[in-house]
Amino acid sequence: MNKIIALALTLMLGMALISGDAFAKRFGGGKSFGKQREITQPTSPSAPGVAPAPVRPAAPAGGRSWLGPLAGLAAGGLLGALFFGGAFEGVKAMDIVMIVLIVMAGMFILRALRRPQPQPMQYAGMDAQGSAPRPIAAGTGMNASTRPAWFEDEPFLRGARGHFIRLQDAYDRGDLNDIREFTTPQIFAEISLQIQERGAAKNKTDVVQLDANVLDVATEGDHVIASVRFSGLIREEEGAAAQPFNEIWHVQKSANDRNAPWFVAGIQQVS
Repeated sequence: MNKIIALALTLMLGMALISGDAFAKRFGGGKSFGKQREITQPTSPSAPGVAPAPVRPAAPAGGRSWLGPLAGLAAGGLLGALFFGGAFEGVKAMDIVMIVLIVMAGMFILRALRRPQPQPMQYAGMDAQGSAPRPIAAGTGMNASTRPAWFEDEPFLRGARGHFIRLQDAYDRGDLNDIREFTTPQIFAEISLQIQERGAAKNKTDVVQLDANVLDVATEGDHVIASVRFSGLIREEEGAAAQPFNEIWHVQKSANDRNAPWFVAGIQQVS
């Protein structure tokens, strides 16, 4: 009986740590996927003559995503070893204390791994076709030759902020119909998978502060693509402190219809 209890506790602890680090709670899970673009940062109006700094693709960050599951398995394995080795034979008060300490240590490791790591500003990932991001708009950050004359930043940003908050809410509720209305098929498929993976787990995000600015607008083939940076503070756990976020959404619409809707075509993390 003790072995059965030990095995159950081991699996529960390991799965708790793994699932806790599987995804962030905001829309997109804090990942880069879909269309990715390399964009030259615009120069500051107060500092003419300063060359803009290009944002380059980041190195793959897959290693850190495995640290949570490994920590969970290690803690679960340690607990299992203690049980199967007879360390908890008879289950006394000190045994329970040791179990609690092991669980607390595992959660401490998990929280430490989930803290954002300081890195130089950079973009990560590949575009929807799997090719390297393309340089855009050398010198000013805006590709004036392909930017539609009808595009206006302020009306666009008002709508973009509203869509950002609406999609966070739809993601919390798992409303796939609402999400489908504002995303390309590729992005919809990825978001659907994230919602499916979290299962019945409660999801609640609170956008505490939201800033948005247009980085680039360009016509590529049959689409107008606008890259908008969203940043600010977001609370992903009820009762927790709001955490900073910084990501770029690439949205696109038909180049032949200025009244066509915008669709999210890619999300790109900025460290």
